[in-house]
Amino acid sequence: MFFFFGMGFSSQAAARAIFAHDPSAVIAGTSRTKEGAAALTRHDISAHIFDGTAPGHTLGTELRNATHVVLSIAPDEAGDPALIHHRADLDAAPNLAWLCYYSTVGVYGDFGGAWIDETAPLVPRNARSDRRVLAEQAWRDYAAERGVPLAILRLAGIYGPGRSTFDKLAEGTSRRIVKPGQVFNRIHVADIGRITALAAEQKLDGTFNVSDDEPAPPQDVIAHAAAMAGVTPPPEVAFDSADLTPMQRSFYADNKRVSNAAIKSALGIDLLFPTYRDGLADCLSRQP
Repeated sequence: MFFFFGMGFSSQAAARAIFAHDPSAVIAGTSRTKEGAAALTRHDISAHIFDGTAPGHTLGTELRNATHVVLSIAPDEAGDPALIHHRADLDAAPNLAWLCYYSTVGVYGDFGGAWIDETAPLVPRNARSDRRVLAEQAWRDYAAERGVPLAILRLAGIYGPGRSTFDKLAEGTSRRIVKPGQVFNRIHVADIGRITALAAEQKLDGTFNVSDDEPAPPQDVIAHAAAMAGVTPPPEVAFDSADLTPMQRSFYADNKRVSNAAIKSALGIDLLFPTYRDGLADCLSRQP
């Protein structure tokens, strides 16, 4: 049985991949709201409400029955919500066989555009990423204590159908901000789902980057999507003069090219969508 803490965009993609491999799979997960839980139920997922601020009152039994647990809730100042509020239920799960933690490539910090892999030092540049580093270690400690394998998947910028550059272009919220030399990695949500399902099947252990093959400047991605959609791209705006919130500006503080070689080697796969061009083509084909 699979249990997901935080049944959001990535976790739902993982659930779809698991169901595609095994339609009889039993999957449970949490949502922050009643509306979100109701939507999960319509997709054959046993849903529980858990907002991370207090224990979820209904999830204990299914969590204790879980064999595979995926953790996809961002930590706060106090730590990881699942570990804070439901460690006792995890402790009481006799058949727990695998843990998976969705982290972020933000834990590495800035490398001036250089290529890095999982051996790179962690030099996070903001409080969000600091908390991720601490949460990663907390789950490593817990997995070691329980004697179960743990896959930490450090995710790049997530996109997919319904949450892509095309949607921002249609909403008029896309901005082509140019910071010379800046690149980002991305990852299509379907690749996250497939990698999670395969890692669960193999009970993969270790820390892995989940990113695409071709880090690219963000303005290039927007221009390419606009050309595909047949619309005029937004004008270029220099980063130094762009009106950005502190959080938006913080993303540009990290500049690196993140290698995905380890996860592809561990699972014996290539990505479904190795570049932003491949991923955007998929997103466009699924536009309503």
